[in-house]
Amino acid sequence: MRYAQIRETDIANGEGIRVSLFVQGCPFRCKNCFNEDFQNFCGGKEWDSKIEQEFIDLGKRPFIKGYSMLGGDPMAQDQDFLNLLKRIKEETGKTIWVWTGYIYENLNDFQKECLKYIDVLVDGPFVEELKDMKLRFKGSSNQRLIDVQKTLNSDKVILWED
Repeated sequence: MRYAQIRETDIANGEGIRVSLFVQGCPFRCKNCFNEDFQNFCGGKEWDSKIEQEFIDLGKRPFIKGYSMLGGDPMAQDQDFLNLLKRIKEETGKTIWVWTGYIYENLNDFQKECLKYIDVLVDGPFVEELKDMKLRFKGSSNQRLIDVQKTLNSDKVILWED
């Protein structure tokens, strides 16, 4: 896995004060993406165990509510991403929010495995024609904030409500 940026404190991407990881690489290339520089899978920096530990430790601070994973596209990453999700849940128990261009109902087996550790999934590609600056935690009206754990325990998608 490669990453573009880590934000030690972030109040824009999820509920409360969070630590955010911007992964490198996205297959969608949405028109007017706000993170175009993070689309190339070969860009950014190599993820390693030292960076992973530093990232997890940042989230252990008592005022941090959880972790946010954006990009690029976190759900287009490799086993390192799944391992990170598992470690965060096991070591901190804090919430994990993930933004992806993939649609929940179309996720592959690897992506479904990741869902076990995710609290909120913002799904769907950014669509310029549906852009709305008034939306909370998403860029276009086609995107959904999914309460993943409630959805996994139901036969339908349950939207997150704050």
